[in-house]
Amino acid sequence: QVLLLYAYNTKPIKISNMKIFRSTSMFSGYLWIPLARVISLWEKLSNLKQEVEMLMQSSKSLSSASEPTSFLEQSETLKIIHSKKPKMNVAKVHLDEKTEEMAKRCLSEVKALLSVVPALSLPLTEIPFDVTLQSIASLEDMFDPAKGCIITEESLFNWIISLFH
Repeated sequence: QVLLLYAYNTKPIKISNMKIFRSTSMFSGYLWIPLARVISLWEKLSNLKQEVEMLMQSSKSLSSASEPTSFLEQSETLKIIHSKKPKMNVAKVHLDEKTEEMAKRCLSEVKALLSVVPALSLPLTEIPFDVTLQSIASLEDMFDPAKGCIITEESLFNWIISLFH
């Protein structure tokens, strides 16, 4: 078993004195979770992230194939891309049927793992938040035994905290 510690706030918090701090919008807790299930879920989320990356790459190559560019424009674009730090994509991804089913299975497992009463947790029939590369990467990090994560995407955040109640 591993201990999953979580803390979240639903409104911005200003702390001026730690000794008398009280907030009605800050919550924390913990869950005991079997390590084997965490690792299994992390591997599935890692595979899902790769599928989402491939979908994004294929949609980019399809859209860029329809736009003719000269060699000079392409080399200037490459210089610009290499000079910037890589940034996680927050654009909504259109999933194909196979990847959508894979996502539903992964998210159903997340739901079962984090739900207060896992036995009552039914499999998901639809994805409860906007799927972006960032949201899938955040979930992967959340279940990576060597990491943790900060979830900033509102729809994913709302879904995750709904599981803790």
